[in-house]
Order: sequence, then structure tokens, then C-alpha cells
Amino acid sequence: MRIPDHIQELIHKYEQGRLSETEKKELDHWYHSFNDQEAVVSDMPEGNESDLSERIMARLNQSMMAEKALANESMALQKRKWNMSVAVALIFILLSGSLYYLMVADNSDTPKPLVTKTSVPANDVAPGGTKAMLTLDDGSIIVLDTASNGMLGQQGGAAVTKLDNGLVAYHAASKQMEKGDDKVFYNTISTPRGGEYQVTLSDGTKVWLNAASSIRFPTAFRGADRQVQITGEVYFEVAHNKTQPFRVAAGKSTIEELGTHFNVNAYEDEMQVRTSLLEGAVKVYPVDDLDHPQAKILKPGQQARMNKNSRRISVVNDFDTEEVIAWKNGLFVFKSEDLRSIMRQIARWYDVDVQYRGNGDLQFTGQITRNNNVSKVLEMLELTGEVKFKVQDKQVIVTR
Repeated sequence: MRIPDHIQELIHKYEQGRLSETEKKELDHWYHSFNDQEAVVSDMPEGNESDLSERIMARLNQSMMAEKALANESMALQKRKWNMSVAVALIFILLSGSLYYLMVADNSDTPKPLVTKTSVPANDVAPGGTKAMLTLDDGSIIVLDTASNGMLGQQGGAAVTKLDNGLVAYHAASKQMEKGDDKVFYNTISTPRGGEYQVTLSDGTKVWLNAASSIRFPTAFRGADRQVQITGEVYFEVAHNKTQPFRVAAGKSTIEELGTHFNVNAYEDEMQVRTSLLEGAVKVYPVDDLDHPQAKILKPGQQARMNKNSRRISVVNDFDTEEVIAWKNGLFVFKSEDLRSIMRQIARWYDVDVQYRGNGDLQFTGQITRNNNVSKVLEMLELTGEVKFKVQDKQVIVTR
């Protein structure tokens, strides 16, 4: 089956983020025109949802192969690159959306899933989840994902509470204590590889931590400013206080909020510290830039990129918001992303090591939920025919 030209155009528009709701429905409708899919939905017994994915992927693979066969020899390289992009975008859109259709395809009044899978097959890795450790000022450690809800302790001028939703909040005991000269207590919340967490600081600032990340903060903010220190990737929704600016130390950069929502990616294995502004304003400068002559003030939709070696900061306009905060929304979103960058994200979220046997210089575009086992994400990437994966224990081997 050849992919129609207008369907290819819809896929291309998806990659550019220009797909309307009407066009999305048209793309979904084309997906459901597969006879195999219709047969499986109506006849498949409980427990065979993987069979549906395998049939759809096989059908799409056939489509890609047919498309390649029709290409003119002189256009082979260009067509090969286009088909790779089409394959990944198509699979990510339709297979990530197929769960919804599996749930409603029986036309009954009450949607019901065909299968709920909880087991992890051999040589597979389950996704990460909500887990973190809290290190108190005295060095004692609380494992937050197993701690009971309720009061965890008193840290200086703040009460530490684990809420009913499993997350942690700090509440200043009183304004007097918050502004007093008592000792400042520092806590650290850290997530392992395969973990994520959310905390509300004593000033009302909300913080989301991605996998392999941490934030060190005073339990009650005193003095002229509010300063925290992070590693990894963290998203902030800062409670603005013009008399007490909020500053984030990330790697060798400092981010000063001016009333804002922003994301900071400062992983050790990345070459840049990236600060992406969604709302408000921030000022970004190297940590040792005392008078801030190199400071950049960002507007919403801008991203500051500081090279860790040179300390130089460049500003990118119109960064892809969906891609930057995909992790916070439970997704992997790749838009012309290189394979090694993708695999670093996978390594953090699934707590796996990655080994390359061959060149890893490829780019991919697509989207998939982070709730899948690692095998599902790798299957999507394999559909291009450009790369293969093998999972052994907690290691992913990448071959060309």
C-alpha cells in the first residue's frame, strides 16, 4: 500500500507543529482504514494487544518499503531521508494514539480497554515513576516514595509535609520565624535515574524534577533573595516576590526570575545549560559574572544556551515548548533530535546504560508516552530500518 501524497503532507505538517484538529482526525481516519486493524479490534481475544501493534507496525513497514521501491534512483538518498522521517512521525502519532481507539472501538456506551498489562517481559525495562529522596539539614535521609503521608518533620521555620497525592510541600511556620535570624536549614530533594518528583517550596514556588536531578533549597527563605541550587533538569513555576528575587544556580550559570515559568536543563552529560522561558522574564548569566555584563534577559518563547566551557550565552528565539517540557507532561517528544541525545533521555528515565556498536549519527522525529516499557520506545525507532536495539539486563545495545 502506497502512502497517499496528501497523507504525507499531513505528516510533514505534524513535524512542523502545524497540524489542525481536522487534519489530525483525517490522519487518524486513514490509520483506521487498515483492514487488519479493524479485524483485530473486533475479533481479538483479551490478552493480545501486542498482536495489534505488531500487525500495524508490519503494515506500515510494508508501506515504507513500497514507497522506497517506487522512488527514482536519482532521488534515492532524498527519499530515504524523507521516508525515515515519515515512518517515525507516523508510528509515533498513530501507535501512541491507538490506545485511545482500542478503548472506544467497540461502540458501546462505556469505553473499556481490551487489556491492562502490568508485567514486564524478559529483557525489557519498565518506565520510571514518582520516586525521590529527601536529605534533611542534619544529613538524615527520607525515602519519599515509601514514606507515609502527613508530617515528615520540622526544619527550622518550615513544616515538611507529604501530601495525599504523594508529593511534598513546605509551609513556613510563621512570618516572624521566616524573617528571623535563626539558623537557615537546607534540604535537598533528589531523584534517581528512573524517578521524577514535585515539591512546593515554602514561598509557594512549584518545582518539578526530571530523572537524575536534584534541588537544594532553604526550608524557609530569609534575607534579600531566594536562592536554590539544581542539577539535572527542573521546571519552575515561581511565586513572584519583587522584594525577594528568586535565583537558580545551575551548573556554571545563574538564572534570576522576574516572575516566571521556566525550564532548566543542566545535566552533566550535556554540553550546554539550557534555560527555556515559557512565561514572564528571566535573566541568565555565568555564575562568576559578578556585575552581569554578559547577562541575557529572556522573553517568553526564548531559550538561553550557555556553553559550559566558554561560558558564552546565546539566545534562541521560538524554541519548541512542546519538546522542552514534554518530560513534565509524561511524554518523549523528538523533533529532528539526534540519536545520542534521545538515548541519553532514555538512559535517565529507564535507568539503563547505552552501548553503541556503530555510528549513532541519526535524527528522529516523533512522540510517545513515557509510560511505555523501554522496548516499545525502541521498537518505534527501529521502524525506520536505520537502527537496531538489543536489551540485555539493564543495558541497551545500539547497532546500525
